[in-house]
Amino acid sequence: MKRGAFLLLLTFFACLLWPQEPANTGSGAGEQLALVGLRLAEIIERYGPPKAVFAARGNELWQDDVVFQYNEGDFYIFRDRVWQVRLSSARGISAGDPKQAALLVLGENAQDRGDHLLLPLSGGDWPMAIRVNVSGAGLVTSIFIYRSDY
Repeated sequence: MKRGAFLLLLTFFACLLWPQEPANTGSGAGEQLALVGLRLAEIIERYGPPKAVFAARGNELWQDDVVFQYNEGDFYIFRDRVWQVRLSSARGISAGDPKQAALLVLGENAQDRGDHLLLPLSGGDWPMAIRVNVSGAGLVTSIFIYRSDY
C-alpha cells in the first residue's frame, strides 16, 4: 500500500475513534439537554400523562423530588421544572456499554470517579453535567443529565 493511501486510511479511522461533540440542535444530544428546565405543563403537553409518578428521596429533606416516568426517561421535578433527567442512552452512550467506551465518547474533559463518569457542560442558561453511573463490572447502568447548581 502506498504511503499516501495508508495515511488517508489511518486518518479516516482516527476520526471514527476521536470523541465528537454532538450538535446542540435537532434531535439527539441537544434535544436531551433541552429537557432540563422544561416546565411541568410542557412535559405533559409533549409526552402526555406519565406511565408512573413517584417520589425520590434525597440524602437531605430538601432533596425530595417528584419523578414522572415515561418511555423516554425519568423526569425529576423541583417546584414546576425538570432539574434532572434519567435516560437509558444519551450522546452515543447506552446502558450496558463498557465504561471505557463511555469515557472515549465523553472525551478528555470527562472525570472518572470510579463508580461514575462526570462531564461538566457549559454554554446553557445554567451549569449542567452528564453523569454516567457504572457497575462494579464496569458497565454503564444509567445516565443522568442535570443542573449541577442544585
